[in-house]
Amino acid sequence: MDRQEDRHRLDLRLALADLVADTAACVRFFSRLPVPKLCSADDPARLPDFSQISRAIPLAGIVVAMPAGLLVLLLGLSQLPTLASGFLVVGMLAMVTGALHEDGLADVADGFFGGHTPERRLEIMKDSRIGAFGSIALIVSLGLKAVLIAALLDRYTPLEAMVILLGAESLGRTLIVWQWSTLPAARPDGLAHRFGVPISKTFKQACIFGAACLLPTLPVLPLPSLALGLILAPLAAHGVGMLAKARIGGFSGDVLGAVQQVGTLVFLAGCLAVA
Repeated sequence: MDRQEDRHRLDLRLALADLVADTAACVRFFSRLPVPKLCSADDPARLPDFSQISRAIPLAGIVVAMPAGLLVLLLGLSQLPTLASGFLVVGMLAMVTGALHEDGLADVADGFFGGHTPERRLEIMKDSRIGAFGSIALIVSLGLKAVLIAALLDRYTPLEAMVILLGAESLGRTLIVWQWSTLPAARPDGLAHRFGVPISKTFKQACIFGAACLLPTLPVLPLPSLALGLILAPLAAHGVGMLAKARIGGFSGDVLGAVQQVGTLVFLAGCLAVA
């Protein structure tokens, strides 16, 4: 009996070490946060295999958004106007990721609405320069997110606002895994070719971790607010995915960034749309 219990403990430790390693790899990929080697299963030099490690993307979303969440808490305790606080938090979110997802949204807007063929749209999306559609998309999305964060600070305590923001950022990244696992790749030499596509088992695990990351919002958000956010955010992410399939034939790294941005924004908007 003792030997069996020891075996269970060892299996649990190994599973936990694998999850920590997967989360660390996702944080390194999706942010500029310095993450040292965390356990024996963690290899900072290893290329990520998202067919397996994408299960940890929702958990990594909490880690990546934590500096912005702490800033929400700090600024919420100050007398700074909430809209100013919202813009500062948006800046922190972009700084931690190197504006990875914001850049994807801008590229998608430029490519999808600036090109007339899938090939031309993909060519525009690879161009590092930003166009009119991308500029408009960033102005609207960043401004709207700042306003929504300000509304959180107006309606909830600073700690509650932080919890909601962290849940929203985790959900936005869970939606990445969903669209990544269901859409075909737009480029044969793109993200999927280099780093793999989440498999069904991995996606299901990501959903479990994403749901766990949303649990702290249950005592904070009224049920109608949370329900509306959880209904609208997947619909918006699915809409981005269907548009990507129609415009360029499937997902790209930029499309996944746009899914995260749109999903997070729509979740926050849904949560604030009803009392």
